[in-house]
Amino acid sequence: MGVKLQTIKDIRNYLSAELAELYPENEISSLANIIFTSVLSISRLKLLRSERELVPPRDAVKVIEICNELKSGKPIQYIIGETIFHGCIIKVKQGVLIPRPETEELVDMIIRENEGFIGKILDIGTGSGCIAVALASNLKGAEVTAIDISAEALETAAENARLNKVKVIFARADILKNGQPAVNKSDIIVSNPPYVRNSEKEKMHRNVLDYEPHEALFVLDSDPLLFYRTILEKGNYLLNPGGKIYFEINEAMGQKIRDLAESLRYRGVSILKDINGKDRFMKGNRNDPWQFN
Repeated sequence: MGVKLQTIKDIRNYLSAELAELYPENEISSLANIIFTSVLSISRLKLLRSERELVPPRDAVKVIEICNELKSGKPIQYIIGETIFHGCIIKVKQGVLIPRPETEELVDMIIRENEGFIGKILDIGTGSGCIAVALASNLKGAEVTAIDISAEALETAAENARLNKVKVIFARADILKNGQPAVNKSDIIVSNPPYVRNSEKEKMHRNVLDYEPHEALFVLDSDPLLFYRTILEKGNYLLNPGGKIYFEINEAMGQKIRDLAESLRYRGVSILKDINGKDRFMKGNRNDPWQFN
């Protein structure tokens, strides 16, 4: 093997040295904890108790294999095949977007603002199903439907619903096509659509560019609001009067998305910041057809 990794401390030092050129120290520490708890099944208590705990040789070999994959740029979530999202275990694989902390913030907002909710929720562009599954898990009175253009994503999303023991109705649909998806009207629409402009690719880490599905991330610079405009326009059919709509957005597009929503007669439109102080979410309400501003 060439490298002797006998203790937890040995593994931490090894990962720090091997990954130093790719990741900052705090991220390496997080990766190490994921490897210990998720891959090697070493409890957090054991990690805190002693760095001198011995690690079986087969686990040391596994660490080296994982480290080599990390050095190639492959995200840890794809290596271990899952991540935790708002208390739910979410399986992920290449071809399915890895859930982001910002999306977890969006879900948390919806749950907090709709305590005791009873009604229908539609998740547009569900991907791994993380939003739909977390909402179904936390809003027990909700009937959640989720759509996506990707059959592969829907397969993973359905697996995640089963894994977390929640009921979600999944359907394949292309929101950009003419006509309306064959779904019931909803009281809440949520979407985290593609919003990164192609010109912003150069700012992104290679583990995103090389491994994650571009169709779930990027939009043309010539029409960066394509998905928002389409969903807002179709929201007049898909939302019940007074229904709520929530988006995750590009931090550079906040005012433009707000103007777009207001031009389509949504009311109470707000742009909200994420934990890092960036414009990241939009929310609003569909106008009641009998109500005029």
